[in-house]
Amino acid sequence: MNRKITVAVIALLFSQCYFSQEKTNSEPKEKDIEGVVITKTKKAIEQKADRTIFDFSEQEYLNTGSALEGIKKLPGLISTDVAGMMYQGKMLDVYLNGRPLNISTNDLTSFLDGMPANSIEKIEVITQPGAEFPASSGGAIMNIITNKNANKYLTATYSGNYAFTNYDKFRSRTNNSLSLNARNKYFGWQLRVGQSYRESEMNSNQDNLVLSNTDRIARGAFAKAGVTVDLGNDKLLFNYDVYNNDNDNVTLSNGATSGIILNEFTALDAAKTNSLRQEAVVTYQKRFEDKLKKLDFQAGYTRSDNEFYQDNIYNISTLNGSQSLGRLLDNNSTMQVSNFKVDFSQPVKILDEGKVSFGGLYENQIFDTESKGLTNLDYQRNTASTYLEFQAKLKKFDFTLGTRAENYDISGTTRLQDKNGILQEQELLPFNKFKLFPNASIQYNLMNQVYLALNYNKKITLPSISALNPNNNTFEGPNSTNIGNPYLQPTIYDNFEIKLSAFDYAFIGYNVSSIDNQVAQLLSRDGDVIKNEQVNIPNMRIHNFNVGLPIPFMILNTPLSEIMKVNFNPDKINFLYVYAGYVKHEIKEIDPKGMFILNLMAQVMLPSQIKMTANYNVLSKRAGFYYFESEKPFNERFDLTFTKKFLNEKLTVSVYGNDLLNTQVTQLRSRPVTENSVFLYNKTDTRNFGFSVNYKIPTKNKLAKEDANILKQTNQNDNNGGVVPPTQP
Repeated sequence: MNRKITVAVIALLFSQCYFSQEKTNSEPKEKDIEGVVITKTKKAIEQKADRTIFDFSEQEYLNTGSALEGIKKLPGLISTDVAGMMYQGKMLDVYLNGRPLNISTNDLTSFLDGMPANSIEKIEVITQPGAEFPASSGGAIMNIITNKNANKYLTATYSGNYAFTNYDKFRSRTNNSLSLNARNKYFGWQLRVGQSYRESEMNSNQDNLVLSNTDRIARGAFAKAGVTVDLGNDKLLFNYDVYNNDNDNVTLSNGATSGIILNEFTALDAAKTNSLRQEAVVTYQKRFEDKLKKLDFQAGYTRSDNEFYQDNIYNISTLNGSQSLGRLLDNNSTMQVSNFKVDFSQPVKILDEGKVSFGGLYENQIFDTESKGLTNLDYQRNTASTYLEFQAKLKKFDFTLGTRAENYDISGTTRLQDKNGILQEQELLPFNKFKLFPNASIQYNLMNQVYLALNYNKKITLPSISALNPNNNTFEGPNSTNIGNPYLQPTIYDNFEIKLSAFDYAFIGYNVSSIDNQVAQLLSRDGDVIKNEQVNIPNMRIHNFNVGLPIPFMILNTPLSEIMKVNFNPDKINFLYVYAGYVKHEIKEIDPKGMFILNLMAQVMLPSQIKMTANYNVLSKRAGFYYFESEKPFNERFDLTFTKKFLNEKLTVSVYGNDLLNTQVTQLRSRPVTENSVFLYNKTDTRNFGFSVNYKIPTKNKLAKEDANILKQTNQNDNNGGVVPPTQP
C-alpha cells in the first residue's frame, strides 16, 4: 500500500514545482473595453455552519461519467456495495432537490448509476440538519441538486460522455443530455432530457463457497420539466420528473454444498430489473415588499415501481446433473408518497437582528411488495409535523434555536412462509409516537469567513423501503439468500459537532452521534448458506475527527507573508487540497477498529490553459464500520482529468482516466455478534478511460435572459446554513 500511495502522491506533485515557478507578466497592456461582465465564480468546496457544498457544474473531474462515480470522489464520503453511503462515518439519507428518495443500498446504487454526473449542479452534505428539515433526515443528508444552465445568455446546453474499460473484453459507457430554456411575457419553461448506457463486470468471492462473474448492462433515461408562471410578485411553479432504469445481469457462478456427498455446481443465471420513478410537484411562492419575508406552499406526489426477476438458465451439479431451474425470483414493489407542506419566514428584531421560521408537513407513504403473485408486505406511514426556529445575531455571535414536533403512525401486514412452507400473516410492530426534535447552534465569527460553530440536533431515521422489503431484489444462488426485514424499528440520533472553518476551504472539526436502533446490513453463515439481512443495532456511538486544508503551490517559492497579501481565487491557481479524517464506530459487542480516511486533490494549470485535476482516495486497512471490517485498503483509487475550454468558454472538453492503478476493490469480513463471519470480495471494472464534452449554445440576442433554475430544487436557504450571515468587519 505504501508504494501505491507514494506513486499517487508523486503523480500529484511532480509537475507542481515547475509550475509554481511561473511568473506572471505584470506589464500593463492597452485594451479596448467593449463591456463589463461580472461573473460569480463558483467555489469547488464551500464550508458552512451546517453543511459542506461540493460544486459539480464546473468541476470536470466530478461531472464526467455517472453520478455515482462522481460522488465516490468526494472527500470524506464512503460508498460501499454492502453498507451503503456514509459521510464522516454516518449513514446518509439521500435527497434529490430537497426531497427524500426513500431508497437505499442496491436501489440507490442503480438509480445513481443511471444518472449522468453532468446533470448535477451541486451536492450538499448536511451534517447538522435544522428544524426546517424533516426529523427523519437522521444523522446526515446528501442533497443532490440537479443542474441549471450556467450562462444566462443560453437557451440550450448539450452534454455528452463516452468511456470504456478493457479487462477481459472491451466494454463501453455513454451518456447524453440536452437542456432547453425559454420564456415569454406570460411564463417560462425548462426541460432537460438524457440517457445513459453502461456495460460493466463484477467478480465476487463469497467466503470461498461461491465464485461468480457478472456481466451487467444498465440503461437509463430521464426527463425533467418545469414551468413557472408569474402572478405579480408571486410565482406558481409546476414540476414533473421521470426516471427509468432497465438493467440486465448475467451471472456465471460455481461452488459447492456439503451433505452426504459434496455437491459441486456450476450455474448460469439471468436477472432483469426495471424501475420507473415519477414525481409531480406544485409550488406557490408568495412574496412581500420585504424581500426577506417568504411564504411557500408545496404539494407533491411520488410513485416508484420496481420489477425484478431472475431465471436460472442451467445448473450443472454433481447430484442432479444438468437441469434448468427456471424462474427463481419474480418480485415487484410499488411505493407512493403524497405530501403537503407550508414554510414561512420573516425578519424579526431579536438582539441585533434575527429571523423566525415556521411551517408544517403532512406526508403519507404506501409501500406494497409482491412475490410470484403473493402480496407479502402492506406498509403504511402517516407523518404530521410542524417546526419553529429562531435565528439571531449579537455582535460576532450567531444563534439558532428550534424544534420540530412530529407524530408518526406506522402500521402494516406481512405474509411469509415458515420453515414448513405454511403461509403466515402477521402485523408489523406498530410505531405510534409523538416526539420533539430540538436543534441549537452557536457560531462565533472570529473575522470575515472565519468562524467557530457548535451544533446539536436530535433526529430520527425511518427504515428505507429497500430495508423493509422482504423480497430479494439482487441475486439468489444455492449458497446465498438476501432478505429485507419488515420488523425494523426507527433509528434515533443525538448529534453533536464543533467546527472551525476558514475561507470555505480550510476546516477542522469533531462530531459525535449517540444512536439507538441503527439499521445495518449483516452477513452471516449458517452451514453452506450465506445470509444477507438488515438488523437494528441496539445502541452505538460514532466519533469523527476531520480536517481539510488547501495548500497553494506558490508556497514553494513565495514567503508566507507575501501569500497572505495576495487576493487570489483558489479555483484558478495551482494547489493541493488535503482531506483527512478518523472515524470510530463504538459498538459494545464487537468493538470495531477505527478507520483513517485520506483524500488528496491537486489542481494544476498547464500551458495552453489546460487544467489538470488529480484525485486520490483511500480508506485504511482493517477499518471497522458497523458489522464489517475491511481486509484491504478500501475505496483506493487514483484519477486524472485534463480539461480545456474553447469558443470563448462555450465548449468544454475533458479527457480522463479513473482508477489508473486498478486498486479499487472491496475485500472485507463481516463481524456478526453470534453467528459465523463471512469473507466477501468484489472487484468491478473500475479502471476506465474516456472523454466528455459540454457545449453551451448562445442565443442571437445577448440581452435575452433565462429564468432562474426551476427544475425542482430545494427551497432551503443555504446562505450560511440558514444562519444570519455575519456582517463585514
